[in-house]
Amino acid sequence: MAGDLSWMNARYEQLKDQSLLWQPPTLESANQPRCTMDGKPTIMLSANNYLNLTTHPKVMQASIDAINKYGAGSGSVRAIAGTMDIHLEAEQKVAEFKGVESSLIYSAGYTANVGLIPTLVQGKDDIIISDELNHGSIIDGVRLTKAKRGVFPHNDMGALEQVLNDNKDSDRKLIIVDGVFSMDGDICPLDELTSIAEEHNAMVFVDDCHGEGVLGDGGRGIVDHFKLQGRVDFEVGSFSKALGVQGGIVAGKEIVREHALNHSRSWLLSGSQPPSVAAAQKAAVEVLMTEPEHHAKLWENTEYFRTEMQSMGFDTGVSTTPIIPVMCGQSSTAKDLSSEMLNQGVMAGAIVFPMVARDKARVRTQMSAGLSSDDLNEVLRIFEDAGKKVGLI
Repeated sequence: MAGDLSWMNARYEQLKDQSLLWQPPTLESANQPRCTMDGKPTIMLSANNYLNLTTHPKVMQASIDAINKYGAGSGSVRAIAGTMDIHLEAEQKVAEFKGVESSLIYSAGYTANVGLIPTLVQGKDDIIISDELNHGSIIDGVRLTKAKRGVFPHNDMGALEQVLNDNKDSDRKLIIVDGVFSMDGDICPLDELTSIAEEHNAMVFVDDCHGEGVLGDGGRGIVDHFKLQGRVDFEVGSFSKALGVQGGIVAGKEIVREHALNHSRSWLLSGSQPPSVAAAQKAAVEVLMTEPEHHAKLWENTEYFRTEMQSMGFDTGVSTTPIIPVMCGQSSTAKDLSSEMLNQGVMAGAIVFPMVARDKARVRTQMSAGLSSDDLNEVLRIFEDAGKKVGLI
């Protein structure tokens, strides 16, 4: 007899009553600014595709060529027989782009965090110190360790230093932060944090998934943004956002790559990425390095959209990046605004509890270099109309 799953039904009804259900629409075309969702023409405003590279001809062609040369899959984990030359070429290109000695590519940004973090601490004599708004993948990685945990209020460097002072006798000290915080669109003061870490002999781990392709010179990320090359120990990133493909990144010294390769279970025990993905990864980085206009257009669109939204009376929170939340407060308001936007042809997803606090629901918009002026003006018109309908402005 099967197990009793009635508790799932009860939980489902509870989420439904609280307007907390995830019911994602179906994308029926490429994920680009003008797409098709649930059979309707839609302007995409909820993708991580900041530079519009998912459909870049060079990235697509690289993937096609790799399939013709290598086939559809690698046939093994990388540690045994699944490391292809195209995997190594992609990693070398990432290291060149980042200005570091080496890099290692994981199956996803999530697996990079949950696989690497547990290898960096040994036990209760160590401490991990984490920003309270860090991404869930960081939290999951920390939970896999036996180290002590210290959490400091968001971006509060004074509180961080106090935690370090309170744990000065700990063996290994590991500070983990997001570079760009994905819900609010603000950034970590990594320059100040790194200086504090150096004073306390602590390692620095930054998850820059939303900073790559966005911050820094030509999109090289938050480490470049603050000119901290050589001072940040572990730089984690993702191909699935601005770089438009899929996969996780760990960048840093050569010894970091060797350590991760030999100790990180999520890398050792996962089948290696299809060669088509690895080729697309390499091509996406090459595009970013040789075609800076994509990065420039992203920021032009970002500043224009944020300014116009604020002028209409919308609260865009503390964002300073292409992640621009439209603060709604209650989950029901965010859901209503998102639904009305979709009815009028714009995908702008509602972000509600438990992804954010119960009273901080928002509709999160994300800019893309592929959005035209006409696209943005149409979105602004629809936001104004929908915002008035739900009583937000």
